Amino acid sequence: MLIQRKIDSAGLPFEVTNAGVSGETSAGFLDRLDWLLRGQFDVLVVETGANDGLRGIPVETVRRNLTAAIDRIKAKRPSARLVLIQMEALPNLGPRYSSEFHAVYPSIAKEKNVELLPFLLQDVAGHRELNQGDGIHPNYRGERMVADNVWRGLRPVLESVATQAQR
Repeated sequence: MLIQRKIDSAGLPFEVTNAGVSGETSAGFLDRLDWLLRGQFDVLVVETGANDGLRGIPVETVRRNLTAAIDRIKAKRPSARLVLIQMEALPNLGPRYSSEFHAVYPSIAKEKNVELLPFLLQDVAGHRELNQGDGIHPNYRGERMVADNVWRGLRPVLESVATQAQR
């Protein structure tokens, strides 16, 4: 796992568990959240909603699902740091939907006081040479760029948590 390698190289005391499910929507994430909350964690990265955008799920539904998930996580693990990753909708659903979808993530991050990381596929989405044949999922080179995107925002959070744990 690319993020685990970056964590190890930085000498940080964290172990990554990839609990992602391919094709999952924010509703699916919310449905299985109680299972995820049985585990122990200091930092939880929430990366969901891309499939909602692909399917044109109403933006308010995405907002409700993300808000409910974050509220449930905070109630169960109040000391854990939460990181929300920005997702985007494809432009084929129109500029209004894309704009409203984009705005959900910073709005929730601010409202719920969670860290917001930039769009997962920044500088990868729309670049044919960085994606598989479906034009959506990153290829080998694209995956490394995605990991770099996540790492830029995640590293300071992990360093902060590790420093606090040493006190």
